[in-house]
Amino acid sequence: MTTARWPKQLWIVRHGESAGNVARDRAHALGVDRIDLAARDVDIPLSALGKEQARALGRWFADRPAAERPDVLFASPYRRALETARSLRSAGGLDGDPAICIDERLREKEFGILDGLTTSGVASVYPEQAHLRRLLGKFYHRPPGGESWCDVIFRLRSLLDTIALHHAGQRVMIVAHQVVVLCLRYVVERLTEQEILAIDAEGDVANASVTEYRFDPAAGTHGSMALVRYNAVPHLAGDDTASVTSEPERTPGVRG
Repeated sequence: MTTARWPKQLWIVRHGESAGNVARDRAHALGVDRIDLAARDVDIPLSALGKEQARALGRWFADRPAAERPDVLFASPYRRALETARSLRSAGGLDGDPAICIDERLREKEFGILDGLTTSGVASVYPEQAHLRRLLGKFYHRPPGGESWCDVIFRLRSLLDTIALHHAGQRVMIVAHQVVVLCLRYVVERLTEQEILAIDAEGDVANASVTEYRFDPAAGTHGSMALVRYNAVPHLAGDDTASVTSEPERTPGVRG
């Protein structure tokens, strides 16, 4: 008999709306080249709305039976992801109140020299990078000092190996970023470049959204993870204080 090497359940959550998301939208609306942020990307906090979204997410999980709540919690070290994870835990959204496992492999995609630039900014300041991105596509384009989607996928494969080694059969939640959510789908579902980019093109990953998998022992030779929901925000429906927001990846420098 083969022992399952997947979690029993896996939730992948994007952090709530951040101050960087708000500043980015303002920069695009004004048509300027740079996003007005003084802090490092890792230090960008949730916005007021993002905090409400995180609390709503925590309340939604807290209302579920204990067997339907995560008992292992991984989070990106970025402040906006940690604030989301802490809000979820403080609201009682976890089973047994586990510690938050901070893992740098879940960090935001690194944009290198393009960090903090709007679409017009990339075209204006680094036109050769804008050309390369159009030529190579976001999956393979790696700006100087930054990462491609493939680079993110490489570190996420390592993360999933760690989860398989230490948390097989458990209920695991990951709190991270937009590109991480998409790249985890690519790895877990064994998608192609074309398939994951088509999913990306269908719509943005909403802030505080939930993507959920359950292990199906009957799938394949050794079982596999079955997608239950993607980019779901039932906890925000009808909540006047925590409306739905999402951030399209308009430029290589977008902070998500």
